[in-house]
Order: sequence, then structure tokens, then C-alpha cells
Amino acid sequence: MSAQSQEKNDEISLLDLFVVVFKYKKMIILTTVCAAVFILIYSVISLMLPPEKSFLPNVYKSTALMLIKTPSASSAGGLSSKLESSGLGDIASLMGFGGASGPSYSKLAAFLATTNSLLDAITEEFNIIEKYKIEKNPKTNARKIISRNLKAALDEKTGVFAISYEDIDPEFAKNVTSFCVKYYDNKFMELGLDPDKLEKENVEAAIATCLNDIKTIKLKIQQLEERTAYNYSANISEIATESEHLRMELETQKNIYSQLKIKFEILKIKVSSEHPVLQVIEYPEVPESKSKPSRGMLCIIVTFTAFLLSLFMAFVLNAVKNIKNDPEALAKLKGTEK
Repeated sequence: MSAQSQEKNDEISLLDLFVVVFKYKKMIILTTVCAAVFILIYSVISLMLPPEKSFLPNVYKSTALMLIKTPSASSAGGLSSKLESSGLGDIASLMGFGGASGPSYSKLAAFLATTNSLLDAITEEFNIIEKYKIEKNPKTNARKIISRNLKAALDEKTGVFAISYEDIDPEFAKNVTSFCVKYYDNKFMELGLDPDKLEKENVEAAIATCLNDIKTIKLKIQQLEERTAYNYSANISEIATESEHLRMELETQKNIYSQLKIKFEILKIKVSSEHPVLQVIEYPEVPESKSKPSRGMLCIIVTFTAFLLSLFMAFVLNAVKNIKNDPEALAKLKGTEK
């Protein structure tokens, strides 16, 4: 008997709920419709305004994908020492260097995305302080702006590292991401994480210096010969000694050049046959479509929220009305019940 009574009370309670909703249906419908119209107009206006003036502008994301090779166990110690010599020794353990999991250049790449050196480099390259007209704490606030828009993600399974930048200007987003790719390439070389590539560039620079020295010596020899031809009273022995010295120096530089050239060709073959530490799988592009905001989803969320709030208000108003019409309940609230 009690179960039947409970079921009856539940049915009455459910019916009461529908009665309340029906009673305040105009308020519920009006609130929901007004919210839907408001958010729709809000979204349309934000779309019509210029991006720099819009309160809800389209944001574009440009992404670069990089494959970062994991070092072998034999190079773990070398990586750790490179980090220490570069002032990054304190974070070696945080990224697994020397631990059971082994070192990871990918973890280093993810860490570098949060460093002030990268943020400051972007600030300087693109004049972020002037672009956003930052007056108070310019360096700190510029870093905050970049950190908000710069995203870095690492896929542990594939080792693919993704770095992206979001901005209302798609061209600017692409340029910042491209700069980050170059920064990573230079930083990895600076840390000596790609020794063959670094050595190749050093040898290439040495070859250029050697060629300049050869040209300089040849020019000196030519000037000496011209001076000798027009100056018959010159000391022949001194000129001969100087000429011999220059020719010996020229021969030495030629030998150095030959050795450097051979070494350069060997390194070139070695670098081309091996996979570099950092490979760009996908270069950043100028995005054609926005990444956010989703105005359609925003309209749905706001409309549904307004509907729920209007339901809540309907039950609150109904409860207040019932309390006012119930002297006993009103007395309980006032604390005057005997």
C-alpha cells in the first residue's frame, strides 16, 4: 500500500513540474528566444567588424610539423654535457636525460617552446611591443601575448613535434611559425645536437676564409711584381725574399684549401646519407580557414543555457508564490511558528 502511495506522489510531483513549466511557458520561451536572437546578432556583428576591432574575431592557426630523431644511448652523455655547457643542465633530468627512459631531443624541443629566449627572439623579430603598443612592462607582457598564442605539442608515439601560432592575421601566424622552425634548427646546431651538419658548416666557412686569403696573397704578389717593374733601384734581394715568402704562403693556403675541400665533400655525402636530428615534415602555410571561434556552437550553448536558466527561474518563482500563499510555510521562514 505504501509503495502505491509513493508511486502516486511521484506521479503528482512530475505532473506538478509540467504544470509549472506550462504556467511560465511565456517567460521560458521569451527568455530562450531573446538569448538566441542576442547571440545571433552578436555573432553576426563580430563577423562583420574588422578583425582588429571585432570583439570576437576569427583566429587563424599556422602549424609546422617536425620529426625529431631520438639520440642513441652512446650519445646520451654528449647531449647531457652539451646542455650543461649551454646553461640548460638543470633541466636535463626533467627531460629524461641520463634516466632509464633515455634522452629525448623531442622533450628538449617541447621545453624550448616555453623558454624566454624563444619568446624574446619572436618579440624582437616581429616588433611585438610596437605591434600591440605595449607600454607597461613591455618585455613581460610581450612574452605573455606570445605564450598565449604559441602552441607546442609532442606525439610520444611517433616523435612528431608540432608547433603552431594563432593570430587574427593568417599571414602573421605563418611568419611566426616559420621563424620558430628556423629558430629550432639554429638552436639545435648551436647546442651541437647535429654534429655532422655543424661541422659541415664550419668547414664551409673555413673554405670561404681560405679562398679570401688566397685572393689576398695573389693580390700582394701582383702588387709586388708591379712595384718591381717600375722601380729599378729597389733592393732585389728584399723583393725576392718577400716574393718567395708570399709564394710559400700561397702554396700553404692552396694545400689547406684542397684538404678542406676534400673534407667538405666527405661531410656533404655523410650528411645527405644520414637523417638529420631535426626534419621538417610539413612547413607552415597561410591558413585559409579559421581555427576558432565556433560561432554556431556558441549560439547553441548560449541558447541552451538561457533555456535552463529560465526553467530554474520558473521553479523559483513558483516556489516563492507557493510560500507566500501558505501561511504555515511563511511562518516557518519568519521564525514565528509556534
